[in-house]
Amino acid sequence: MAGSVTTHVTEIVLPGPVESDGLEVRTRDLPPPGEGQVVLRMEATGVSFAEQQMRLGKYYDQPSFPFVPGYDVVGTVAATGAGVDPALQDRRFAAVTKIGGWASHLHVAAADLVPVPDGVDAAAAETAVLNGITAWQMLHRSASVRRGGTIVVLGANGGVGNTLVQLARHAGIRVIGTAAQRHHDMVRQMGATPVDYRDPDMYRQIRALAPDGVDAVFDHVGGTGLRQSWQLLRKGGTLVNYGTASAKGEAGNAALPFLKLIARLSAWNHLPNGRSATFYNFWSGKRRPATFRARLSEDLSQVLRLVADGALTPQIAAQIPLGRAADALKLAESRTVLGKVVIVADS
Repeated sequence: MAGSVTTHVTEIVLPGPVESDGLEVRTRDLPPPGEGQVVLRMEATGVSFAEQQMRLGKYYDQPSFPFVPGYDVVGTVAATGAGVDPALQDRRFAAVTKIGGWASHLHVAAADLVPVPDGVDAAAAETAVLNGITAWQMLHRSASVRRGGTIVVLGANGGVGNTLVQLARHAGIRVIGTAAQRHHDMVRQMGATPVDYRDPDMYRQIRALAPDGVDAVFDHVGGTGLRQSWQLLRKGGTLVNYGTASAKGEAGNAALPFLKLIARLSAWNHLPNGRSATFYNFWSGKRRPATFRARLSEDLSQVLRLVADGALTPQIAAQIPLGRAADALKLAESRTVLGKVVIVADS
């Protein structure tokens, strides 16, 4: 039955460029869902690098302050609007929101909902939404690495990184993963060969493990090391960059590091060496909404099925209640965790 009751909602608001403890907890009335919308009762949402950059006002194309962050969410439909199948109510779905996920309830377009398989809990599913789609699309769409190939994953302990490692190993691909020494045992358990990212000879060690070059490098760091990532590739290999973590905290225009990065990757693509470089843009194709949604749903459904089947093990660093979102953000930014920090509904 279509929802007509106003919902009392708790939200975490970014009021401006603040420290983690500057997040604000606000309450308001959420009106009934509009046409084509549902009210989703949040069960799990994540802390990604995007929110960390948004806190600083450094995320490319972020909205003006103040706003509610939260790039992805898993929850149960609490009410449906006009034109939405009432049978969706009380079912669990995942969705990519870009903002708005750090709330007890939120409006989501019904067309953006992807069913969560039975038996997969909300926190486990949450680790596979933004991270899972990103990893799947980079591996199978951006780089198209084949079985038997070799890849390098920078930050193999991170949310996207550990998902990439597991998806690659499931596809029969050899993985060399960088991580701090304390995470090396877990990287090995996931089937990858670890290399200490703090070692100044990191790239030399990688080249020793793959002297003929690698089929793909997945680099979220950017900066001065990007050229060395490029040099690891064999002929036909692909460098996939998906972030500028090295520029976090730098003063100046938020778009400048991104624009410099795009220019560099574009220039490398014109070199006559048979290698390619690309920037992974999650929102590529958004101008064709139906195609974009179909691709997102297909890829996320693939990843969630792997979670349901036990082929992909969610790496949850911590589960922290919504009211303590500041603690969740601080933990994620500490760069000490393995996997993803998940924000869950308050008790």
